[in-house]
Order: sequence, then structure tokens, then C-alpha cells
Amino acid sequence: MKKNHLKVLALALLLPAAFAVQSCSNEDDPIPPATATGIASNPNDFRGEVKSGEKVTLDATEVYKLTGGVHVKDGGQLIIPAGTRIESTGGTSAYVTVEQGGKIFANGTASAPVVFTSPTGAPGSWGGIVIAGKAPINKGTTASAEVGNATYGGTVANDNSGSLTYVRIEHSGAIFTGEKEFNGLSLFGVGSGTTISNISILNGADDGIEFFGGTVNVSNIISVGNEDDGFDWTEGWNGTATNVYTKRRANGIGNRGIEADNNAENNNAEPRSNPTIKNATFIGATSGESDGIKLRVGTYATIDNVVLSNWNTGINVEHDASVAYFNGTGKITNVKFDAVTTKASVKASAGSIAAVLLANTFVENASATGAGNGTAAPAWAATWGGL
Repeated sequence: MKKNHLKVLALALLLPAAFAVQSCSNEDDPIPPATATGIASNPNDFRGEVKSGEKVTLDATEVYKLTGGVHVKDGGQLIIPAGTRIESTGGTSAYVTVEQGGKIFANGTASAPVVFTSPTGAPGSWGGIVIAGKAPINKGTTASAEVGNATYGGTVANDNSGSLTYVRIEHSGAIFTGEKEFNGLSLFGVGSGTTISNISILNGADDGIEFFGGTVNVSNIISVGNEDDGFDWTEGWNGTATNVYTKRRANGIGNRGIEADNNAENNNAEPRSNPTIKNATFIGATSGESDGIKLRVGTYATIDNVVLSNWNTGINVEHDASVAYFNGTGKITNVKFDAVTTKASVKASAGSIAAVLLANTFVENASATGAGNGTAAPAWAATWGGL
């Protein structure tokens, strides 16, 4: 009897270990997918708020129909995995706004970008993406964004609103008035802690990308076929842009390559717009506002390695503060002009009185490569840019 008791005890000790080994060794057990929650729970009606403390993750296997405004509130996070597709035909009532303190993580890859688009292919099919941060602006301590009425601006230069990488934005934008416009990507007071890289904005109804103050740095930016300016800044943007390629639509619709402002009400407002632009190609047309680069109302900048093709005017500098900064000072270097009627002009604030264009306002370089391929589309956008 004593031996039998020992056998039973040994068996009792071994059984849990055997079950544990069996459980750990069965690698074929399926892992249940994460359940979509909040505004992601119905892909056919994607709209609403990502609330404070809420983390909403989209499912890359679904096609989301953007039917209204998406607001990522302070303390909320919207996560959009590589390969996710979001479609909208909701006009300006459909957009994505990341408010101060909210974060978006739309991180695609070169082979699987995140795509915001419209199945109709019509410019102005939806309102675009807006990010509102806490970095400095010169419109006031804070201001209200054109889209979604989000507050933006502040004193946090390194503010972090998340990251957009390998994202394509198609058929967005609209113009309500001269003061209210929806761009493809609008960056309001966005801080340098935010990542914006490998972004393509195609066939929109207004500007491709516009900066309203802030300190955010961007790289690998495509802006093609948009109906206003390709690349736009105002209100004291101080950041860098490396590798930029813009091109007007084949039928000539569109305006400038760069439209650059400081502050129309006070040309010397601080912080002054003063970005660094390096490695850029701007391809235009001779209709409309045909300036490759327009620098005005007090903006400063440092611009290097630029290709300007098919413009009436390559570099146009206006208003006293900007003219004094750029005229004859060599702040624009390594410029290649291709089929440009007038390489550069300057004009004082009085408008009708033209300032004298001084030597060394720009420095030419016929070997400049711009965004990397001269007037051709850059190789770095080949797989994801939609060109």
C-alpha cells in the first residue's frame, strides 16, 4: 500500500508539468486578432472622437470609409498601420484633425504606405489632414485652425504630435474663402518632436502642404497636381525641409512651387518664418501665378540645391523686409533654371516701385540635382509616392 501511495503522489506531481510543456509547445494555436474599438469599430462609418486616454488602432485589412470629421483629442492616440486604406467622398465635412496633446501614428512602409484617398478621384473629395501642436507661432500666443477649429500655437518648440511616415494623401482640399482653406496636409504650430517623412500629396483642390508657424522638420515630400501652391508656409515656421518635389498638373492648373510668408499684418512679427530648404525641385507651368519660389511679407529662409523648371519667374521676392534679407546676400544657392523666362525679380512693399535686383541674390549651378533627379521624379518616391 505504501508503494501505491508513492506512485499516486509522483503522478500528481508530474501531470501539471506535462500540461505546461504541452501548452507551451503548441505554437500553432491561433492568436485572436485585436478587437477594433471606438470609432474604428465600424469601418463603413469612420468618424467621431478619439478621446483622452483612448488608443484607437485601425485594422490594415479593412477599407475605412471616412464619413465625417475625426478628432484626436488631447491625450488620445490614433494608430494607423502600414497598408491601411481610408476612402472618403464626404467633402469638407470629412477630415482628420489631431488636436493639441493628441497624437497620430500613421506609419506605412515603402511597399505598404498608408493611403488616404477618394474612390471618385475628384479633387476636393475630402478635407485633408490637420495637425495642431503647441509650438510657437507669430499670429498670437495661440490661434484657431482653419479646419476643425482646433487651437494651435504655444511655447513648446519640441512638441510631439506623433508621426506620419510613408503616407499618401489624394484628392483632398478645398477653398472656402481667401482666409479659410483645406490643404492636403496642414501643420498648425507643429513641434520638432513630430516626425513627418515620406509624404505624398496628390491632386488636391488647394495647397499640397502648408505650415502655420511651428518648428517641425520634414523630409521626402511629394506635392503633385494640386490646384494651388505645392509647398506653403506662414506665421513663423522655423524648421527644415529636405528632399521636396512639386509639380503642377499637366493641364496647367495650379500656382506656385513655394509660396512663403511671415505675417501679412506685421511683416517683422516674431518668431519670423525662417526655414532651411535643401534639395528641392519645383516644376511649373506658365499660366496662373507662375513663380517657382515666391518669398514675401517678411519671410526669411536659406535655400540650397534647387531645380526650377517651366516658370515665368523663377524666384520672386516682395516687400521690404524680405527684399532686404535676400537681395544680394547669397541666401539662395546652387540653383538650376530650366525653361524659366525671368530668373529672379524683387519688388518693394510699395508695389509699383521695383527694387533693384542685386548680384548674388541667387547663385546658379547648372549641375544642381534638386530633389535628386533634376526635373524627373525622385527615385526615393518610386514605390510609394503614386507618381
